[in-house]
Amino acid sequence: MNSRMTLVLAGVLLAGAVVTGYWGLSLSREPVIESAPSSTIAPMSPAGQVGTQLQAQVDEQQRTNVVVLAREVLPLVPITRDDLAVERLRLAPPGSFNNPDDLIGRSVWRQSPAGTVLNQAAFDMGGPLAKMIRPQERAIAVAVDEVIGGGGHLSPGDYVDVLLYLRQDERNNDQTAQVLIPALRLLSVGDALGVTNQGDAAQSPLGADENRRRRPPTTTVLAVPEQLLTRFMLATQVGSLRLAVRSADEQLLAGYYAGDELDADIAEAQRQLFQFEKLAQRSAEPRAQPQLQSGVTPPSVPSIQVYRGNDATRQIP
Repeated sequence: MNSRMTLVLAGVLLAGAVVTGYWGLSLSREPVIESAPSSTIAPMSPAGQVGTQLQAQVDEQQRTNVVVLAREVLPLVPITRDDLAVERLRLAPPGSFNNPDDLIGRSVWRQSPAGTVLNQAAFDMGGPLAKMIRPQERAIAVAVDEVIGGGGHLSPGDYVDVLLYLRQDERNNDQTAQVLIPALRLLSVGDALGVTNQGDAAQSPLGADENRRRRPPTTTVLAVPEQLLTRFMLATQVGSLRLAVRSADEQLLAGYYAGDELDADIAEAQRQLFQFEKLAQRSAEPRAQPQLQSGVTPPSVPSIQVYRGNDATRQIP
């Protein structure tokens, strides 16, 4: 009996020792678990700060200075240093300035609000058409309809051959059709404008595309070489014009912006206008005067003096 009690007591003590040991082991591990996150986060904080600083430095190096207006500037008023501000942009607009000293003392030709990015176009005076032609070209408008203007599918930048049709009448014995001037560039079609010689979009009224969809264009503006301007004007008065669109594969527009000369086109136009010159001379010849009986004073017939360069002739209407 005493031996059994001893065994039971020994078992209870053993169980109590196991429970006490497990509980003590658990309590000894809790501080280690709680301190583990703080020990891992602390070393990562400086590395994160370094990465953020490096990213900010790289971003700053990729930006460039762009001069903008700090306040509204009136036209033809010299710009001062207080009118300008410098912004750091990742992408600089084409033609922008990066040094304010380059703009001090210059004048814009139209009112510009604050925040405007200045470029060379802001200082060049002139309308959109004047900025789309070279000094040896002239912009002239021609009335068109859907038949004359390629079915209404012309676009600024297209190249066209101008065809001339002369009807048979009292001044022209034969009806003729010929290429008046080849390869003329379209500057505008209705309200739609092309681009300037610097590649900037020319100014156009708001909603021009919507107006063009509602109604076909009635005018188009052509860039005509200066040497052929008077002949072109004369042709518009004596005959009917038609615009024939040339293929874009000829790369005429690309050659124009690359600086190709216009001499070849002018020489070709002068060769094509040979028959037109003959017709113009034929129309300038005076009509035959009717034969009058002897002793009868011929009536005075009014005439018009016509000047063609250095030559002067009189025409009877």
